[in-house]
Amino acid sequence: MTRAFYIGRFQPYHNGHQYVLEQIAETADAIVIGVGSAQLSHETENPFTAGERILMITGSLKHIRIPIYVIPIEDIKRNALWVAHVRSMVPPFDIIYSSNPLVMRLFAEESIPVLSPAMYERELHSGTEIRRRILKGEDWEKLVPDAVARVISEIGGVERIRQIARNDCDLNDRPVDRCL
Repeated sequence: MTRAFYIGRFQPYHNGHQYVLEQIAETADAIVIGVGSAQLSHETENPFTAGERILMITGSLKHIRIPIYVIPIEDIKRNALWVAHVRSMVPPFDIIYSSNPLVMRLFAEESIPVLSPAMYERELHSGTEIRRRILKGEDWEKLVPDAVARVISEIGGVERIRQIARNDCDLNDRPVDRCL
């Protein structure tokens, strides 16, 4: 049995994440998803809580027919110990999928196999771009699975992002794009 591990902040979960996880599901018997920076929320770069991100992910992956475990992981700010911290928080896994250079390096140093998945339209499908579009009132819903748009609507996420950014940006008189 192959259990794959995939970690991200998912601020928010988007079609790029969906594409990668659907590809992983074709080769793995189970997937462990780490919701990184789980302690952060209500910030311009991290507007959603870990629980909200878990709702986004699980709602988007209902059609996947293998076991999926979604685990919140708080940051520890000590890279040399980070892999051990992650491994202590999640079910055992055999391989990690990541395109983050630091994550790839840290797991490789612990002799854990790392694969870098093909990214899906990376310039469009990024949390930064989606949050920017929300702030500017531009179309963002097409960049996320329907389940994510529903969660963001349910929690008042658009208003939250705009209020948080307005407070940060208004105080510093910065353009909205620089507040992400």
